[in-house]
Amino acid sequence: MPDFDVVVVGLGAMGSAALDALARRGVRALGLEQFQPGHARGSSHGATRIIRFGYFEHPSYVPLVRAALPLWRDLEARSGQTLLTVTGVLEIGAPDSELIAGTLQASRDHALPHEVLDAEALHRRFPAFRVPSDYVGVFQPDGGYLMADKAVAAMIASAKAAGAEVRSEERVLRVTPHGDGVRVETGRGSVTAGAVVVAAGPWVKSLLPELPMPIHVTRQAVGFFAPVNREPFASGFPVFMIENPDGIFYGFPPDETGAIKFAKHHHRGERIDPDQPDRPMAADDEALIRGALKAHLPAANGPMVASLTCRYTMTPDGDFVIDRLPDAPQIVVASPCSGHGFKFAPAIGEILADLSLRGDLSLREATEHDISRFRLSGSR
Repeated sequence: MPDFDVVVVGLGAMGSAALDALARRGVRALGLEQFQPGHARGSSHGATRIIRFGYFEHPSYVPLVRAALPLWRDLEARSGQTLLTVTGVLEIGAPDSELIAGTLQASRDHALPHEVLDAEALHRRFPAFRVPSDYVGVFQPDGGYLMADKAVAAMIASAKAAGAEVRSEERVLRVTPHGDGVRVETGRGSVTAGAVVVAAGPWVKSLLPELPMPIHVTRQAVGFFAPVNREPFASGFPVFMIENPDGIFYGFPPDETGAIKFAKHHHRGERIDPDQPDRPMAADDEALIRGALKAHLPAANGPMVASLTCRYTMTPDGDFVIDRLPDAPQIVVASPCSGHGFKFAPAIGEILADLSLRGDLSLREATEHDISRFRLSGSR
């Protein structure tokens, strides 16, 4: 008999959600984390993440984020914490930009509530912004932000309360098929299980070198800026995204210190070794994002009072990976999320639980969610 029914490798957002889903189904589940949960060398740490519904990347993401919303609310109820704050999401750019065209397509395809504002109307409603006269804004009232660190901690606590075992500071060295199940070897020994969920983020390729998809890791830098004028941010300020010729930038309403979080999506696209500590925010990082802050949100263009770095684990097309290994269906691969996955975590956790527990079924039969877009290379 195996030691566990399912082992989850990596306890960031996706792994923690999978462990919680498994444990609450009564499964004998083990979660392994090479550092401490909430560490700063992955993609899930920090105070906040955006949740948005008009998904510019592709309309097929909308059902998945809709599925995640009640699961976030359920986690709030079980944990007794506020994890999701609705502020609305404002997306700004030229009408034919990737951001605007994509979010409008998704909104129309899925009948999402939204308003389209021309530049003049945008400025009247949200006077903090400065945009070219030909830009438009798409405001979606249902979006907002999630408390990232708190959410991951809440999922792990829920999993443990439901009976899951969690081991920290235990690095997984190898994951190999073992009969009908798997053997997971760590720096402290090995365990066997019926299935494994590998949610190792930046380390997924080193753990699964046979993964039939190229994956790389990039560095992301985020700044927190003290406004020079707090009045435009006093009330009703949304989460926002802006696309200009330099790329897509994003930001949040003032945090508890009054600072505005602001960054460039994909930053420089700088590839890094995940086993090396990230470089802290440098002057050239700040300059890259401050130009857009000054141009579009001048009231927030004050001193940078804090910063952080994280990683994007990137697939070639920017989509997720949610699949089983072709020659080892008991090994489930979990979502290198290309910098936009946190919001889906509880829904993806349920999917990963489905796939790991229903290995005798096809992907289509194993889960009620459509994950055809997220298959491994060659089967998408």
